[in-house]
Amino acid sequence: MEAKPQTMAINLTLGQKEYFPKIKKIKYEGQDSDNPLSFKFYDSEKVVSGKPMKEHLKFAVAYWHTFCGTGGDPFGPGTKSFPWEIPGKPMQSAYAKLDAAFEFFTKLDVEYYCFHDRDLAPEGENVKESVQFLKELTKAAKVKQEESSVKLLWGTANLFSHPRFMNGAATNPDFDVVTFAASQVKAALDATIELGGCNYVFWGGREGYSSLLNTKMKKELDHLAIFLSKARDYGRENGFKGTFLIEPKPMEPSKHQYDFDVATVVSFLKNYNLEDDFKINIENNHATLAGHTFAHEIQTAYNFNAFGSLDINQGDPHNGWDTDEFLSNIYDAIHIMLVILEEGGLKTGGMNFDAKTRRNSTDLEDIFIGHIHAMDTLARGLLIADEILRKSNYKDLKQKRYKSFDKDKGLHFTKNKLGLEELANIASNISEPEIISGKQELFESIINKYIK
Repeated sequence: MEAKPQTMAINLTLGQKEYFPKIKKIKYEGQDSDNPLSFKFYDSEKVVSGKPMKEHLKFAVAYWHTFCGTGGDPFGPGTKSFPWEIPGKPMQSAYAKLDAAFEFFTKLDVEYYCFHDRDLAPEGENVKESVQFLKELTKAAKVKQEESSVKLLWGTANLFSHPRFMNGAATNPDFDVVTFAASQVKAALDATIELGGCNYVFWGGREGYSSLLNTKMKKELDHLAIFLSKARDYGRENGFKGTFLIEPKPMEPSKHQYDFDVATVVSFLKNYNLEDDFKINIENNHATLAGHTFAHEIQTAYNFNAFGSLDINQGDPHNGWDTDEFLSNIYDAIHIMLVILEEGGLKTGGMNFDAKTRRNSTDLEDIFIGHIHAMDTLARGLLIADEILRKSNYKDLKQKRYKSFDKDKGLHFTKNKLGLEELANIASNISEPEIISGKQELFESIINKYIK
């Protein structure tokens, strides 16, 4: 492994090289602009529903796809050559990547970013060296944050890429592997605390199984709960005041993921008494793979007071795997913003673009364009959702469906004042209920009316 003199770290974090020299700070130019490197709908300071647009959306850039993803897939190697990658020099590349990342954040004008430990710093030849690498890059990242005012939305540990984690991390049947996972989580938590992260995420990419024939599922779930509780305790004892997040995913790579969807994670958290400290980070493409809509998963999390944060992307409806595309579906954007606005906003969470440019999108400007378009899509969704809630009869129509619970016996039921026998007696003394339309087509037409 290459030598790592401290002077090299300091020099490379001064940002002497510009990695996107042809791109200036992205500005709002309005819907009529033909400039692909401008915002058409995202006007960060525009007040919507009582606060600036940027506070509703709290955009974050994902370090992994944006600066580490070179377009490789199961059928071929990467197609993209990044100027911050220096072959054979992982630490030098890491510092150069940090410069490129903060140049990107400031030119895109986002306030947050997210990372895995192995995105920020390379893995060393042993645990101690890996921890040291991350400490050095954390120190450099802190300088960058102070210079730019960009903040860390959340940090996490990559507990799925290395071969040692092929049978899971916290749920691995080998105790030694669990200790390696703990060393990474401890170091990643330390980095998140040092950088003032708002949240810390656990994504159990390989926390699951392929066959019950060789798996003690209850034992693995117990171990996962123990691991999470110890991570929570360490974080709290060392000054982490943010939210711990779990990110559900139903499949890929594991056949049976322990964090299948929001409802599954809620059940797990409540069963192991972890719901006070752990909330849920929801990804659109993962919701799709679970057979749900993004809005469904978000609403479910709010219902159980488990909403944490969002990973913004979309999947290809013709592929059964995680394509991590930038969000361009305006209907998805409107539906999720209707839920978020009605539920009071993101709170400590944000919208992290866990998305990547396509394998054949090889220009550096494509990374900007992908983010700009997704930011515009969500901003447009926010504006439309706000207008629907203010100007249409959308809320009244929805409330009308439940009007029978607003008075008399219906209200008593809602207040938990009727037993089963009383309910049955009511049914025996009334006529057949009237068939009442759900008016789904009317609700859909309201959405379309406000898309302009």
